[in-house]
Amino acid sequence: MRNHSPGEGSQTGAYYGPESGTRWFGLWDGFFAVSYLVTAILLFLSSGSQSSHSIPIAALTLCVPWYAAVGRTLMIEDTYGPRNLVFAVGLVTLFCVTTAFNLVGAFALFAVIPMLIMSLPMISAVVLATVANLCPVLVVAFIGEDLGLSVLGVLPISLLSIALSMLLGLWIKRVVRQSKGRGQLIEELQRSRERVARLSHEAGISAERERLAREIHDTLAQGLTSIISLVQAAESEVRDAPDQAVNHLSLAGRVAKESLAEARDFVAALTPPALRGGSLSQAVRRQAEGLIAETGLEVRCSVMGEEKSLPMAVSVVLLRTVQEAIANVRKHAKQARTVDVIVLFDQGGVRLLVRDDGEGFTPDGTQEGYGLRGMQARVEEIDGVASVTSSPGRGTTVEVSVPVTALTGEAVSG
Repeated sequence: MRNHSPGEGSQTGAYYGPESGTRWFGLWDGFFAVSYLVTAILLFLSSGSQSSHSIPIAALTLCVPWYAAVGRTLMIEDTYGPRNLVFAVGLVTLFCVTTAFNLVGAFALFAVIPMLIMSLPMISAVVLATVANLCPVLVVAFIGEDLGLSVLGVLPISLLSIALSMLLGLWIKRVVRQSKGRGQLIEELQRSRERVARLSHEAGISAERERLAREIHDTLAQGLTSIISLVQAAESEVRDAPDQAVNHLSLAGRVAKESLAEARDFVAALTPPALRGGSLSQAVRRQAEGLIAETGLEVRCSVMGEEKSLPMAVSVVLLRTVQEAIANVRKHAKQARTVDVIVLFDQGGVRLLVRDDGEGFTPDGTQEGYGLRGMQARVEEIDGVASVTSSPGRGTTVEVSVPVTALTGEAVSG
């Protein structure tokens, strides 16, 4: 939308761009051209002296560049100012000259009146339109006897011409404004579509960053933590228990290889290596065995119920939950002696339980780091529910429940 400066006079309306205004304005251009040609032909074919042909045709022809150079832009922009009044007065003057020398020129009223209506406020347009329509009546009043015409005979025709011309002008003005309104609406819709596309793109980038952050935390970070723990254990055993140190170093190498494979695969969004060629329960048992090897804790892993083939998305979330819970046991469950890892299959879905007997904590939200928040976000993505229960001196329990409705996807694991 373009706002005009005060130097252009008092204005109303707005300019919405050439496409929205000129699409329908071609209809008016065609009407104007036909009106000019018909009037010029009638003037040329009318009887009378040479001056009654050449002067009105010349005055009528001057209306064409006057309209093209001044009036058309004003009507498209739908603005009102001093230029509009100058154009309208000039147009009426040329019309009066045409009609004064030849009454046949009154036919041009069908083009003059709509132009006045489209370029001026309604009151001003009505005043000048009345002046233009009274011009033929005044000509008849002065020279009507020579032409065999009377004012009473011409006046009804002038009044009808005023009514028809004004109706036509109002209709064209309404069509042009509706076209501008539609053009503005299309532009707004286009801007809204571009804004939605941009926001969607930004949301996609944010979601992908969140996914990568969770994957890095659940794979690389935990793998590196395990490697550090195993290497530190091997350093303390290298003199007194070299065989145990070798086992810890071997396990550290295995964890490093698995972490490297995880890093390659989550970038490509592929199946985690722990779930390839095996079921969820087998992958969970391997995680429990790794915790035993790293910490020496008593880890009891059990699967209850008849194991079902799960969609890969569900299996991945449950495996990541086990990895996060075990990582928290390794880092935070001080004084823990036993850990229970339970996978329960029943008619309602599948449940996962990881429980330790460490010192626990008061779950007020301050101890919940990125890992627990990421775990809960993952579970929510598959319509599941995750909870963390803990209290000082009574250990910590992580529980995930996935309803049967989330298990209706394509079963990949198992």
